Amino acid sequence: MTRIKGRLAKWNDDRGFGFIEPTHGGDHVFVHISALPRDGRRPMNGETLLFEVQTDAQGRKRAVSVERPGRVVSPAHEARRPSSSRSPERQGTGLFGYLLLFAGVGFGGYLLYGQIDAHLVQRINGTAPVKSGASANFRCDGRQHCSQMTSCDEATFFIENCPDTKMDGDNDGVPCEQQCSAF
Repeated sequence: MTRIKGRLAKWNDDRGFGFIEPTHGGDHVFVHISALPRDGRRPMNGETLLFEVQTDAQGRKRAVSVERPGRVVSPAHEARRPSSSRSPERQGTGLFGYLLLFAGVGFGGYLLYGQIDAHLVQRINGTAPVKSGASANFRCDGRQHCSQMTSCDEATFFIENCPDTKMDGDNDGVPCEQQCSAF
């Protein structure tokens, strides 16, 4: 096919098409955004283009394999170019996608907050579920320090099930290391 030189005479950015006026005269040729190089540049009226012409099933001419003369596109840039026929400015999720994303994040946050809130209320009230190995005889009652505990099992129950305990200074999960040897 023969490459033709022309300039972009009209462009409708909202609809993604326009018309090229061939340099050597003749009718304007339809061009769709999908025929233009995907180099991140928006088509501009008056821009010089090289193109080939194809005729569609209805006999209308359309520009294909459009190039911007003098512009070298690196292979790395070609590999990154979007696969969509939409212009880079028009790609994206759209309003519906953002609303759906926002609703999903909001609902997830609501569920997570409900779980955290219920667990905190249980811990504050001393009705938190007892973790495995902990005695059912112990109950969260506001005690926080090793000196208030009567056994290592009780101290372990408190750090695993009760809020604001101050019995595991090195945060290794073992309460009252110095005192437990004395119990």
